[in-house]
Amino acid sequence: MGRRANSWSVLLNLALLLCLSSWAPMVECSNNPAAAARKEDIPYIKCQVCEKLASEIVSQVQKKEAQISPKKISEYQIIEIVENVCNLKKEEADWILKIDIVEKGNKLELVDQGVEGQCNSECKTIERACQEVLGYSDTDLAEYIYARKPQLDALSNYLCKDLGNACSKKPPPVPKDRVPGEPFEPKPTKEAEMEKIMRSMEGLPGAPGMKMYSREQLMNMQNFGDEDADEDEDDEEGKVLKEKAKDKKVDWKEKVVKQVTSVGKTLKTHANRVSHKLRRWWRSKTNTNSNKQQASKKAEL
Repeated sequence: MGRRANSWSVLLNLALLLCLSSWAPMVECSNNPAAAARKEDIPYIKCQVCEKLASEIVSQVQKKEAQISPKKISEYQIIEIVENVCNLKKEEADWILKIDIVEKGNKLELVDQGVEGQCNSECKTIERACQEVLGYSDTDLAEYIYARKPQLDALSNYLCKDLGNACSKKPPPVPKDRVPGEPFEPKPTKEAEMEKIMRSMEGLPGAPGMKMYSREQLMNMQNFGDEDADEDEDDEEGKVLKEKAKDKKVDWKEKVVKQVTSVGKTLKTHANRVSHKLRRWWRSKTNTNSNKQQASKKAEL
C-alpha cells in the first residue's frame, strides 16, 4: 500500500512538473477571486436555461449512446451526465462557456457563440440558474430519461413545467437601469486545452488553485528555459543530440498526461458508482418504511 501511494505521488508530481516546464501555458498557485454570479439576473433567464439544459442533456445522452454502441446506455451513465451538466468544473458543463447573455429591449436572451469564452459573471450566472433549475431532482430526471427515453419536447416539458416551475410563467421585464454584463471574450484554444488537462487532475493532491500563464509570460521569467545556456550552441553534434532528447521529453510528457487523466477518470467513476448505490439503497429503504406506515393505517381503520 505504501509503495502504491508513493508511486501515485511521484506520478502526480511528474505531471505537475510537465505543466510547469512545458512551452505551453503553465500553472501556479493563485489567490485571485473568481467572478460571482449575478443572482438578480436569474429570473430573466431561468426558463431559457432550463430549455437549453434539456437540449444539452438529450445531446449528451445521444453522444454517449453512440460512443458505447452496440451496448445500451446504463442508468448510472445517465445519472453521471445529469449530475455534472450544471457544474463548470466538469466537462459536461462546457456548453455553458459558449453562452452569452445579451440584453434585447426589456429581455435577456441567451446566445450560443459556438466557441468557448472566458468565464466571468455571466458564465457563473448561467451555472447558478442551471443548478436552481435542476435542484435535487437529478436522480428523478435521470430515472425518467432511462425509463421513458423522451424526445426533446417531452423532456423540456417534464423538466421545466412538471418537475420544476422554471417555465410556468413569463419572465419579468428587465429593469432599465440594469448594468450590462461583460462582452463575450473567446478563449484561446491552447488555454482551453490546458484547462481541460488541469480539470482532469482536480481533486488530486497538490492540484487545486491553479492559474494560467501565456508562453510570452513564461519566456520573460528570469532563468526560464536557460538550463542549457552554458552549452555551445554552435556545436552541430550537440544540436542533434538536444533535438533527440527534446523529442523523447515530449513523448514522456504525453504519456504522463494520459496516465494522470486515466487515473483521475477511474477514481471519479468509482466514487460516482458508490454514490449511486447509496442513493438507491436509501430510496428503497424510505419507500419500504412508507409502505409499512400506509399498511398500518389501513389496518387500524
